[in-house]
Amino acid sequence: MGIIPPSMQMKNIVILISGGGSNMQAIVQAAQREDWAGRFGARVAAVLSNRPDCAGLAKARQLGLATQVVDHRAYAGAPEPRAAFDAALADAVEHHAPTLVVLAGFMRILTPEFVRRFAGRLVNIHPSLLPAFPGLRTHARAIEAGCRVAGATVHRVTDELDYGPILDQVAVPVLPGDDAAALGARVLTQEHLLYPRVLTRLLSER
Repeated sequence: MGIIPPSMQMKNIVILISGGGSNMQAIVQAAQREDWAGRFGARVAAVLSNRPDCAGLAKARQLGLATQVVDHRAYAGAPEPRAAFDAALADAVEHHAPTLVVLAGFMRILTPEFVRRFAGRLVNIHPSLLPAFPGLRTHARAIEAGCRVAGATVHRVTDELDYGPILDQVAVPVLPGDDAAALGARVLTQEHLLYPRVLTRLLSER
């Protein structure tokens, strides 16, 4: 393991999840395996979720990570629920002084205010070859459209849903007889390689 010089400020990564957390787990394991701490002075500082029942939180705790829930349902009674939730989430993220804020299966559309607050630090992975098939049901839509190739995209986050400068992509063949579940599983395997690779590059550039 590399030694972090005392003068080097730690680069904190905050990961946001809503589900099983497999991309989060792949990122954390890559950080450990590739010694991001020693090479870049970087670490995954915390994993946050909008769902208290999120299965990925248990995985994060097993990996020794700090976790926190900011439940979007708690803000349902606010005059502007989305804005109130995003403000609370942004404060929770900011507590960790993040160098990167990584959306890894975070199933909330973020407000422009949140995006602006973390501009240049906010990245997302989407299970299609953007700009094709933004939004939901990406694998089913690719099959319905007769695509021969599907895949995943890591991009910077902007105010527009699933739109922003593309950082990297991976292509996955659509095989005869594929359904959405089979294609999705094949794409997800490649996401686990793509996302850590992109983050490694971003950290090396900082």
